[in-house]
Amino acid sequence: MSSYSYIPRGVCSRKITFDIEDGVLHNVHFTGGCAGNLLAISKLLEGADAARTVEILRGNDCAGRGTSCADQLSIAITKAMEEAAPLQ
Repeated sequence: MSSYSYIPRGVCSRKITFDIEDGVLHNVHFTGGCAGNLLAISKLLEGADAARTVEILRGNDCAGRGTSCADQLSIAITKAMEEAAPLQ
């Protein structure tokens, strides 16, 4: 299992951490932000397919910011998957 940490931009949360094992998300955690909503997102994503999660969350907007904590998570997951991809 690989662990990742991401500093989001343009949102209230200050840090996002998560694990990916065999393309599956585990232990998603947001520091800061809307606690109730982000805790719910974290619970819903436990065991979710990482690539499918990116498809669902990418582009989600919060109050006209052009991004959201969920969108920032999709960016973090994308970067993590790119890092983990074998060099070709």
